[in-house]
Amino acid sequence: MSVDIKPYLQYLEKEKNIPKDEACALIAEAIKSSVEKSVLAGQNIEVIADPATGKLDAFAVYVVSDSPSDALKEINPVAATALKADAKIGDEVRRPIAVSDLGRIAAMSTKQLLNQRFRKIEKDQVFKEYKDKVGDIVTGTVRRNDRGNVVVELGSAEAVLTRAESCQGEIFRTGDRIRCLLLEIREDTQRGREFVLSRAHPNFVRRLLELEVAEIADKTVKIAAMARDPGYRTKIAVDSADPKVDPVGACVGARGARVRNIVKELNGEKIDIIRWRPEPLQLLEEAIRPAKPRNVHVDERNRLIHFEVDEDDMRIAIGSKGRNARLTSKLMGWRLDITKSTRAPESVDAQLGEKALRLAAQLQLPPELIAKFVGLGIAELAAFSDVTADDLAGTAITEEEFNTVLAAVAKAKTSGQA
Repeated sequence: MSVDIKPYLQYLEKEKNIPKDEACALIAEAIKSSVEKSVLAGQNIEVIADPATGKLDAFAVYVVSDSPSDALKEINPVAATALKADAKIGDEVRRPIAVSDLGRIAAMSTKQLLNQRFRKIEKDQVFKEYKDKVGDIVTGTVRRNDRGNVVVELGSAEAVLTRAESCQGEIFRTGDRIRCLLLEIREDTQRGREFVLSRAHPNFVRRLLELEVAEIADKTVKIAAMARDPGYRTKIAVDSADPKVDPVGACVGARGARVRNIVKELNGEKIDIIRWRPEPLQLLEEAIRPAKPRNVHVDERNRLIHFEVDEDDMRIAIGSKGRNARLTSKLMGWRLDITKSTRAPESVDAQLGEKALRLAAQLQLPPELIAKFVGLGIAELAAFSDVTADDLAGTAITEEEFNTVLAAVAKAKTSGQA
């Protein structure tokens, strides 16, 4: 007697995403296994489920024998002809079984077996859906907090954001929408597969940049190096494959719009974006700006850079709790030894002497002569335009010296140095 399982097949296909032919094979196998172990133990059972019609039939299978020794598996020719008119010795004959009459034990056993098989299929389908998303950003809904871990629903999968992979100070409540990096899918022998999320991994910021900055997505701009202290600060060095594209400007966006969106997603975490330089000292200057490294010594063997900064720049170079120095070191791949500069501030005379040397080189005149003009505040070529001999009356500059300098200024302007 056939049983109609078509509604059940439709439910499995629609709700569980299990194809009808696959569901039929599993149902038939489950009924066969449970019946052979319970009400019809010792017999050969055949179950046929048709995915097209939804009809389910069950049979007890016997082999025709002229001297049956096992009544559960063999049948004599006379009895066989009642099941199959042309039955011969050695043939198989089938006796229909009413599936509905198999009993409560067989039904419960079949149900348990089917539930186990379908749960495994669902988990395998979820794994297939997400295995290629490892390393990408996924969006989900917070379902609950479990001893410091956040359980997140990702559509058909349930994932966990552990305390170790969360950022300092972040708090999520049930129902919150959350974006995370799908860090890995762990195989756990007791709990099955575990989907692990992260908001603390550096690649979370990397993926956010790829989503926000089109130039990174199309590989015009690349992230050359990155260092992160989750929840506090991230330093990123970027480079451009196109000399016409400013990599820092592309990442920051118009009026800082692009980086502001990322900072908002990271709940206020600071983002420092600098231009990548292959030469360590140039990269160092970019990374600790506006502080300026002085008296730099490079130990290539130990990958150590020792340098000094002015006292006013020490706080900038080190950063709060040493974070800026640590992140700079990690970004560069070099250890840094930062000390306070022992050089005294330049005196006013020294500053004036430097300007005199620079202007004297432009005019090709003795620095001693030019120093007289610089001392009066005339330190640039353009400044000579409004100076007359009367303005210099009473100074140490003679009329002859004034005329000599004016001639040199005119020559410099003519040659395009002004």
